[in-house]
Amino acid sequence: MGEPQFFAEYAKLGRAKCKNCKEKIDKSCLRIGRLVPNHFSDDGGTMKEWYHTRCIFDKFSRARSTTKRIDSTDELDGFTTLEEEDQKSIEKFIAELDESKKQSPGSKKKKQSQLSFAQKPGTSSQKDDKQQAGTSKEKKTPDKNTSIATTSFYSFCQLCAELFNEPSYNAKTAIVKKFLNKVRDGEQDVYLAVKLLLPGAVKRIYNLQNKQLVKLFSQIFDCSLEEMISDLDQGDVSETVKTFFEDSHDKTPSKKSTLTLQEVDHFLDKMSTLTKEDEQQNELSKITRKCTSNDLKYIVRLIKHDLKINAGAKHVLEALDPNAYAAFHASHNLQDVVERCLKKSEDVPGLTRTLSIKTRVMTPVKPMLAEACKSFASAIKKCPKGMFAEIKYDGERVQLHKSGNDFQFFSRSLKPVIPHKVAEIKEYLPKACPHGNDLILDSEVLLVDHKTGKPLPFGTLGIHKKSAFKEASVCLFIFDCLQFNDENLMQKPMEERRKLLERNVKEIKNHIMLSETKFIQTPTALSDLMMKAIDEGLEGLVLKDLKGVYEPGKRHWLKMKKDYLEEGSMADTADLVVLGAYYGTGNKGGMMSVFLMGTYNEKLASTKLVAASKETSEMKSNPSTSTAKDDDVMDTADKPATEVVGGDKGSRGQKRKSEDAGSEETSSKKAKPMCMYGSKCYQKSRKHREVYCHDEKETTAEHAEDSDTVSYELGFLMG
Repeated sequence: MGEPQFFAEYAKLGRAKCKNCKEKIDKSCLRIGRLVPNHFSDDGGTMKEWYHTRCIFDKFSRARSTTKRIDSTDELDGFTTLEEEDQKSIEKFIAELDESKKQSPGSKKKKQSQLSFAQKPGTSSQKDDKQQAGTSKEKKTPDKNTSIATTSFYSFCQLCAELFNEPSYNAKTAIVKKFLNKVRDGEQDVYLAVKLLLPGAVKRIYNLQNKQLVKLFSQIFDCSLEEMISDLDQGDVSETVKTFFEDSHDKTPSKKSTLTLQEVDHFLDKMSTLTKEDEQQNELSKITRKCTSNDLKYIVRLIKHDLKINAGAKHVLEALDPNAYAAFHASHNLQDVVERCLKKSEDVPGLTRTLSIKTRVMTPVKPMLAEACKSFASAIKKCPKGMFAEIKYDGERVQLHKSGNDFQFFSRSLKPVIPHKVAEIKEYLPKACPHGNDLILDSEVLLVDHKTGKPLPFGTLGIHKKSAFKEASVCLFIFDCLQFNDENLMQKPMEERRKLLERNVKEIKNHIMLSETKFIQTPTALSDLMMKAIDEGLEGLVLKDLKGVYEPGKRHWLKMKKDYLEEGSMADTADLVVLGAYYGTGNKGGMMSVFLMGTYNEKLASTKLVAASKETSEMKSNPSTSTAKDDDVMDTADKPATEVVGGDKGSRGQKRKSEDAGSEETSSKKAKPMCMYGSKCYQKSRKHREVYCHDEKETTAEHAEDSDTVSYELGFLMG
């Protein structure tokens, strides 16, 4: 027998709240627990939700038929330890629940008995809705008017229901292909159908979370917000909206679906432009008047970018062409991929590999990436015909698109680059590329010091940091070419693409430069070049196969850093102490994941401790003492932590004067820092220990027992 899902016991402390009524469960009062997934743990696991006895059975009475319930006392762990009166009470609730299920076989129990309104005559029933949804297993008679059937939203909902019920991915692709062929035969908009099937591919932003949707629809349906939120605990907001729509007396679902894909698409476009709650409610109310309950369910799922069909872009796009997904993966331009598939003649075979990864100026292409290379021998083995070794620049990846006199810069994530980072180089580009009318160049942008000619560290491109370097300018280092005029170069070998760059790009010192490259064929030559790069303080090398093509999104280049070589033994280390920590977010929420580290700087003064980031004011005002910590101590770092009230600029709780109004305001945009050990820090050495304090000028030294210096990898600074 598996782990029990339900538990019965008497409340021990009276602190837990009932998940249904939100009231505290008094001490010694009977409570029933349900085992649910633990979303607060990194490694998954489960946790218990507690309910009053009446509350959990009330929840069961309103739950979907697929929800796990207590069908007998054998499923309730701890039942035999309860008092006889409480046992009889639970048995009565189970019997009533079983009786209610028998009274409504084959369908979900209606919520009408729990709601504060009655259903009007003429409201569509769930049976009607199932006929509209296409969830019935009865074979449907094809509509004679193919163009109307395939562009109606009703047929789209049928398709989604069929995809949900089909477990095979190959069969899903076949179902989509059949649907799209009908759309194409009816001379309808295939791109629109594909776009709605992949709501995450052309992602419109609605800024509507589950509870916001429930709030808006509770006002539209004139029903209880609390009851909708309670039903939302079952997980699917679209099912909640559908259920309450069926029971609403204020808004009656249509008996027949009349919506078209074009109407739904227009509605979604309009919703993506609205930000005010009353405007969103008004637009949702308009579309609701035209919907069946099933139509509204899928519209909500489109808003949530999840149709719950368990089919991604690969399965949908392969219904158009076997190589369509490869084309989309490269450019993320869905419309371009669909149009190219439709333009093919029936006599011509599917898209070739070359055509499937096509470039288009002003449409970003996923950049090719590099994987870590840990030895010189393995690099030569992967590139037997030789390689280009390029300097690995510590800047920001930029994809440059040029069409005539128009320029566009895209980041590694295919988003437009912030204008101030590239504004300086625009005037030099026409001079540097006089023969290129249409260009797509892969490059790195960073600041270069005019005096030394060396690149400045990563992060100096920031609008405030950049102003601190008066003798530096923004420089674009070009290392690859994806398109030159009308020619797509991604299938050309690396050596040809490099020669084309050298012929057509005119370097402008400290503004437009070609990346430094060297042809390498032996491990010895590669080792010598890597050691030279390390000696000059460079980040490392990028290695590119001489015959390699440009593969968007693939890690088929190699990157070599000293951190990767000799199993990491060449990585830099430093003696550091822990000054504080920041709570993480996401998977690291609730735990300290980013640590503020510090080290003693002899060049400044004997009392200066240099931190990895700005120290907080609380660290100065409330100093405490501690030694540097090893890994075992760090595991228990949460216990002695004390909260920082002041914090860095922008941290929660810090007050600063407003430049506009001159008044104090509180900012809460950044994570709250936590002071772990204050600003007095100890550095332990072999013969003595010195105590350094930020706000004290005196330095004391005392002899201590021999102890090894505690070293931390510099990578630890990144949390």
